Amino acid sequence: MMQQYLRLKAEQPDNLLFYRMGDFYELFHQDAVDAAGLLDITLTARGNSNGKPIPMCGVPYHSAERYLARLVELGRSVAICEQIGDPATSKGPVERAVVRIVTPGTVSDEALLKERSDCILLALTSYQNTYGLAWMDISAGRFQLCEVHSEQAALAEIERIRPAELLVNDALNLPAELSARAGLRRRPVWEFDTDTSYRALTSHFKTRDLRSFGCEDMALGIQAAGCLLAYARDTQRSGLPHIQRIEVELPADALILDAASRRNLELDRNLAGGSTNTVMSVLDATCTAMASRLLSRWLHRPLRTRETLQQRQHAVSSLSTDYAFEQLQPLLKNVGDIERILSRVALRSARPRDLARLRDALCVLPSLQNTLAPIVASSSSPRLQTLQQTIADYPALADLLSRALIENPPVVIREGGVLADGYDSELDELRGLSTNAGQYLIDLEIREKQRTGLSTLKVGYNRVHGYYIEVSKAQAGEMPADYQRRQTLKNAERYITPELKTFEDKVLSANSKALAREKALYDALMETTAEQLSALQDSAAALAELDVLCNFAERALNLNWAQPELSEEPGIWIEQGRHPVVEQVLEKQFVANDTQLDDTQQMLIITGPNMGGKSTYMRQTALIVLLAFCGSHVPASAARIGPIDRIFTRIGSSDDLAGGRSTFMVEMTETANILHNATAQSLVLMDEVGRGTSTFDGLSLAWASAVYIARRLNALTLFATHYFELTTLPELLDNIGNVHLDATEHQQGIVFMHTVKPGPANQSYGLQVAQLAGIPAAVINSARAKLQELEQQVIPAASAAADIVAESAPGTAPRRAATQTVKPAQNDLFASTAHPALERLAQLDPDELNPRQALEWLYEIRKML
Repeated sequence: MMQQYLRLKAEQPDNLLFYRMGDFYELFHQDAVDAAGLLDITLTARGNSNGKPIPMCGVPYHSAERYLARLVELGRSVAICEQIGDPATSKGPVERAVVRIVTPGTVSDEALLKERSDCILLALTSYQNTYGLAWMDISAGRFQLCEVHSEQAALAEIERIRPAELLVNDALNLPAELSARAGLRRRPVWEFDTDTSYRALTSHFKTRDLRSFGCEDMALGIQAAGCLLAYARDTQRSGLPHIQRIEVELPADALILDAASRRNLELDRNLAGGSTNTVMSVLDATCTAMASRLLSRWLHRPLRTRETLQQRQHAVSSLSTDYAFEQLQPLLKNVGDIERILSRVALRSARPRDLARLRDALCVLPSLQNTLAPIVASSSSPRLQTLQQTIADYPALADLLSRALIENPPVVIREGGVLADGYDSELDELRGLSTNAGQYLIDLEIREKQRTGLSTLKVGYNRVHGYYIEVSKAQAGEMPADYQRRQTLKNAERYITPELKTFEDKVLSANSKALAREKALYDALMETTAEQLSALQDSAAALAELDVLCNFAERALNLNWAQPELSEEPGIWIEQGRHPVVEQVLEKQFVANDTQLDDTQQMLIITGPNMGGKSTYMRQTALIVLLAFCGSHVPASAARIGPIDRIFTRIGSSDDLAGGRSTFMVEMTETANILHNATAQSLVLMDEVGRGTSTFDGLSLAWASAVYIARRLNALTLFATHYFELTTLPELLDNIGNVHLDATEHQQGIVFMHTVKPGPANQSYGLQVAQLAGIPAAVINSARAKLQELEQQVIPAASAAADIVAESAPGTAPRRAATQTVKPAQNDLFASTAHPALERLAQLDPDELNPRQALEWLYEIRKML
């Protein structure tokens, strides 16, 4: 047995091997040590190897799923090895084989999946700074690819997609962000071969080329897709019939957000890593899990395609009219997660309750169609019309599943009892033998009592010994000749007769045949369902989209959101905008504010106290833009949004200890990303740039960054700062304006008004905020005295920043501070000290040296290097 195990384990060196032995999956050697620690189960030993005990642990097969879920969550992969031979006929160990491999990115079992999150397997390769990415959701039947042209863009895509498992070309030098990622799998270079991948894809899709998918010339994307397809087929031990197309995503079609922006905007994870108080927690009131996953994908990839967005808006308006969505949502709730059910049908791993839920969904579709028809007829929404046509009904399949399955089937087919009586006559006959067995045993017991005269005689059955006739010890004397002893108990003897043995063989054979017949019928039921897989998948996708659009309509009406205008004119105009999440969390009314950014005012310098609402105001602007590009209504009285290609945020920072970066380095890295990649169509949020270093360094960096964005990039920018020197920028550059968050002092306290007003703030109210935070009064009083002392000194604007203004706008005369320059109290991080050899060279007069002196001087300098 151990030789068989070692042979199978050698084929799965990177996976834990669950080796089936009776009612347990056993693990041995290092697998056992690893699994015992990960699963917190007992580590034992079995036999010896080289004089040492062989570590062993195991889990019951009937509860293996919860252990698999834990291992997958921890990023481990598991090969499931089952007995495929018959123990009764096997000579030596029962034949076993690996029947499937469960990996973090290829799970399809309901128990191993997060209901409202995609489970993605992604492959990555690159060549000369172009990156090919392909990703697949096996549980939903989606397969996509793209190519990007920088490492930063590739990292942003991976952050957006969030793969549970990442396959990487072994030739790649990975950045730190990926090297430590859970679920990382390095794959050999040959798995990314272009020709092999191309043939694999055309063979799978049964096409001559890939032109119809739009990826014929995407060599790196094809390489990644080929590796991915081969890996998925191997782990599933399946041809993946539900993967019927591959979709190309073009970066130019979507509004781009980098990893920092996704984190700062808290789309579906808050800054603490949880899911509460996020945009999704407010936006997601969908009826089905598949719609929730679709909504998340829309939120993480807002579109720039105006036609698609306007079609979504039109559909939402139609569903909002007379609250039409309320008629559809109760029906959608009964549809369930048929997207994942259909994938399990395709993989032939669907369980009885999957088919029962599919049956219930199909039975709802006629009512949903009848409800949707008048809504579509009364609107002119082309998107709703398309969805209505795609959501077909399937009367024959619905009838078949309704006749075949009992109302509430068991979890698995193994023990039978799934198919309804009357569905199959042969199955009914075999079941009848078992059903009538009870009466036969009652009749036999009465007859045998009369024949033997034994009052304690009774007929029974157990799983181990089968049917028996039991007599108490006191009466077990002279028994009839046809009674053969089967089992001796403490107080009774058990016998069997030829008649009972014949009956036992007949019944047990009938049970076995009934289970086999039911399993065959169940498999045929899945085959029949799979024949309509493509149409069913299209209907599932349409139902998910309809659910999301109904959700948008419900959110718009119940949260008082407005439909934004998508304009071709550059700029952002928001009237009475609100933060979608903060508004729902606040117990008091949220203070709405306007935002205007356009060609005449491309940057707003935002000042005001901490806790005044600067960050909230900035984030709400970005979220309103993002929601508009999802096709949703937005939290505002009105909004008009021009073309936007990217959203950048530099809001808050913390140390990156794993990457060895300080808070200030993280801040500067994010700032550098903005300065290198923002365009005139970008929305940029910058909060407290320069706060991680000294006053003069920070002020200079903030000033220079603001000027660079305003004059060279012309990006639409909200720039929050506590450096009041920046409020003079509108005097130097006519495309910058000042606003501030209002606050009022009251008896040395402070009241935050949260209202955005024109002009700069007159002070930062830092001491008042510190007082609110509970800083001791003695410290506050001392700080107030020091503040008065400092305010008597004059801190100049940075002259170097004015030079940047002059350089960027040659015709502009920057206003310089008239006060004396104050030297910074610390060395410049980027300042370099001259090498001693260079100092000697600067002092040298070559005309005074003879040849020998020159040679000696060179030797001396060489020693200094």
